[in-house]
Order: sequence, then C-alpha cells, then structure tokens
Amino acid sequence: MKRIIECVPNFSEGRDMSVIKQITDEIESVDGVRLLDVDPGEATNRTVVTFVGEPEAVVEAAFRSVRKAGELIDMRQHHGAHPRMGATDVLPLIPVAGITLEECAQMARDLAKRIADELQIPCYCYEAAAYTEERRNLAVCREGEYEALADKLSTPGKQPDFGARPLDEHVARTGCTAVGARDFLIAVNFNLNTTSTRRANAIAFDVREKGRPVREGNSITGKPMKDADGNTIMQPGTLKCTKAIGWFIDEYKIAQVSMNITNINVTPLHKAFDEVCRCAQNRGIRVTGTEIVGLIPKRVLIEAGRYFLEKQNRSTGIPEQDIILIAVKSLGLEDLKPFNPREKVIEYMLEDADKKPLLADLSVRDFAQETSRESPAPGGGTIAAYMGALGAALGTMVANLSSHKAGWDDRCREFAVWADKGQMLMSELLHLVDEDTEAFNRIMTAFGMPKKTEEEKALRSRAIQDATLYAAQVPLRTMKASFAAFEICRAMAETGNPNSVSDAGVGALAARAAVLGAGLNVKINASSLKDRAVADALVNEAEQLMTKADAEEKAILEVVESVIKA
Repeated sequence: MKRIIECVPNFSEGRDMSVIKQITDEIESVDGVRLLDVDPGEATNRTVVTFVGEPEAVVEAAFRSVRKAGELIDMRQHHGAHPRMGATDVLPLIPVAGITLEECAQMARDLAKRIADELQIPCYCYEAAAYTEERRNLAVCREGEYEALADKLSTPGKQPDFGARPLDEHVARTGCTAVGARDFLIAVNFNLNTTSTRRANAIAFDVREKGRPVREGNSITGKPMKDADGNTIMQPGTLKCTKAIGWFIDEYKIAQVSMNITNINVTPLHKAFDEVCRCAQNRGIRVTGTEIVGLIPKRVLIEAGRYFLEKQNRSTGIPEQDIILIAVKSLGLEDLKPFNPREKVIEYMLEDADKKPLLADLSVRDFAQETSRESPAPGGGTIAAYMGALGAALGTMVANLSSHKAGWDDRCREFAVWADKGQMLMSELLHLVDEDTEAFNRIMTAFGMPKKTEEEKALRSRAIQDATLYAAQVPLRTMKASFAAFEICRAMAETGNPNSVSDAGVGALAARAAVLGAGLNVKINASSLKDRAVADALVNEAEQLMTKADAEEKAILEVVESVIKA
C-alpha cells in the first residue's frame, strides 16, 4: 500500500494573495506533492492550505512553506480575528494511508527540530506529537498568542520544545509554530426530512460525545444542573470522538446534523450514520442522505461498503469500485448532488494526477494486440501475471456465486473470506502485469547507458546486473502469487457451488500456466546474472514452485472431475 499523509498548515496571512501564492508555490515545487485546497479568510487574516503526498515529500514541502512564510509574513504587523502565534501558526501531519499516527508524530517532532535548527523558528509539539500530556491541547501551546511570546520564551515550563531562547528580532518577526500530528478529521452533514433546527440539534446532542446538559426535573426548559465545583453536569452522547450541531441549510431547504468526526478509528463514518439514523427515527425523523465536506481517505468508503455488505449478508470479496458503490448508495451520498469518488477520495486524486498508461487498464482486445506487436514487451512474464490474475478471478467468482447461492445464507461469511483473499491476489497480479514490463524496460535503459570510459563501463555493468536481478525477482513474485490462487480454486472445487466447479478447474489451469510461464522468465533472466549463487537460488526456488504447481493442478482437476461425474 502506498504511504500517504496530509498536511494542513495555517498561515497568518489571508488578505495578500501574492504572499499566499508564493507560499503555495514552495509547496508545489516538491515532486510527489499534490496541493488540494487553499482557503484564505479576510476577517481572520489566515489561510488554511491542504496538500498530500508521500511522507518524505510532504515533510519537505511543509518545511519549505514554513521557510517562505517566515520570510514574507511579519507577525509584528499581523492582526486578525483568529488566535495565532506565528507566521506559520499550526502545522499538523495527518495519516491517510499506509502509515500510523505514531509514525506521523515522530515525523512532526523531527520536522519541528529541523525548523528550529535551520530556520531559527521556535516550535511547540502538540496533539499526538506532544512531549507532555498538557501540550496535546493546542490551546495550551498557543496560550496568550503572539503577544505572550516574550514571556513564554524565557519562562521555564512555557518554553517551546525546540528553539527556546529570549525574544529577538527574528522571533519577533516569525513568531512560533505549533507542529503536530492528528488523526484524519471528517466533516460530514446528515440530511434530515425536516426543516426544524431544534429537532436537528436534539439529534446532534443525542450523538455527540459532549452530549447535553442535565436539567432539573429532566425537562427541556429546566435549569442546567451543576456539580460541587460549579461545573455543568453533562449527559454524554453515544458517539465518541464526535462534535455535532443542528442547523438549517437555506440552499436545500432542510435541516442537517453537522458533525466533525475527530477519530475515524474510534467512530467510522458508517457507525456515525447508523447512529444518527437511529436517534432521528426515535424522534420521528428520517435521515435522507449524507454530505461529505472536503476530502476523505479511500478506506472510509471501503470500510462503509464492507459494513453494509455484511449487514446484507453479502460477500465483501468484490471489486473495489463495487464496494464503493454500495457505500455511496447506503450512505445516500448522492442525495443532494452527484457524488464522484474520483473528486472526493484523496488516493484517487493522487492517482489521477500521476496517471500513467497501464497495460492492466487496456481492453482485452487492445491488450492482445499490444502483445502481438514486434516490441519485446509486454512479453511472457506479463502474460503469466495476467493468467495468474485470471486464475485468482475465477476462484473468486465461484466464491461469490457460492456466497449468494439460495439456501446457503449461513455460509456467506465462509465464502466471503475466500473471495476477499482472491481479490487481494488478483490486485497484486494485475500490478505485476505492469511491473514485469517495467522490469524489462529497466534492462533496456541500463544497456543504453554510456560506456566510453572505464568508470562509465563499470556503472553500466552494475546497472545491467541490478536490472537483470530485478527482472528475475518480479516473475518469482508472480509465481508465488499465482501459486496462492490454487488454495482458493481447491477450496471452491471441494466446497463451492457444484454448478460452478468447472470454473474452479479452469482457474487452476490458469494458475498452473502462470506459475510455469513466470518460472521460465525467472530462469532466462537468472542465466544472465554474474552472481551464480544468487542465480542458482532463484532458479531452485522457481523449479520447486513449478513442480508443486503441477501437483496442485492435477489434484484440483481430480476433484473437479469427480464433482462433475457426481
């Protein structure tokens, strides 16, 4: 899985667009970063910027943006409605895919240290990156705002985590920055079939973590009750890590429950949706749909789609786009306007921005025609990977048919597990379709390197050997993934829908062809390796898999034949 993080820095300039543009230009100067949103506010004199990408690239872009903001924004002249203490006021790193919050927290600490060391801008670490529990709260780090920095910078216990020193002209200009890490926050509105803000608020209070005040006499109009310290006693809501209010949207002429989900690991979107539906129904109201504000990680929709499929006792081992379609329909994401996942899911936006032509995206006809041309790639290794994908796909198909077979409802989860495995294998092998061709292209690139001097010859020779080793390793990965398809085909031949047993058999045939075909590619590429110990190890592993594949195919076909005869 590709590692992706989001960064949402807040800069203390919301009026001069030329300054904002210079800062965002620094962000976009880093390869692998996608600028998603720039939201300036005149009254707050503050701009919120959102960008995403692979962790190292995002951290570099964040550093450059802080540097540029420190050069352009003079905090001594800054005035605005929003709390602030620096030219770059806050700088959170947010895990999106393939990375944990803890990893982001360490990156934030390292980034804070680099900013303090190289840019001489003092930094506080907050939320998950905080070194003390109290500094998890941004308000504690920013207490007193910019005007209190002179005192805080020289007061033990209040000093920044990095770059602490008495106020000087440089710090007076740049202020301090809070660098942190937090979970992804989802802003979502649940549409109601009512125009009553009061009813929408009641539902919001039912579910939000803070809940509602406990009132005397359990009355709506009763006086809020206080504890011994004079604090209002609250009745907590049912959803952890959520904030919510009710409001009326004039554009749509409906009331909504507007919610921020601050930790999607604790309260995922589908859980929030179901709970708002339940509480709304208790008050005679229906949720008609959902409106997602901003962008979301792909897993939010995947988890929702799988959740609703399981509630329907349906297999979850279906293509990703089908799972997302179930999520869109189940959550009512098209209630108010069309919903396009390609425009709302962070991973899809990154894919589309960096989109390269892929063999796996070609039609069946175009793929065959491309293979038939005089160019040596795509070749046998690519075709082997595709055959492996087809073998896994056939086993998955039988699993899905079995999970949906009339009278077999109690076995749905059994077959769904197999289908999930099949989808993962199919995805891996479709990736290897293009990876095998890329491996061949690396060899061609290495052979095209200059060879005039002894140094160039040595570099070229090393590059050829590295590329050749990779070209032998890729088909070995294809062999292992294709071999794993046998387990699914065997299980489906033995326990799946007997009407589809021939499909499981064809899947086994395709898997064997994939293993043997990829094995030939391992051998031919290994033969060009100078390191014979490495070459022999690759060939030996390939030959063992080829022998096992012959035995697996034979055993599965025997099962298939016996079921057909029965």
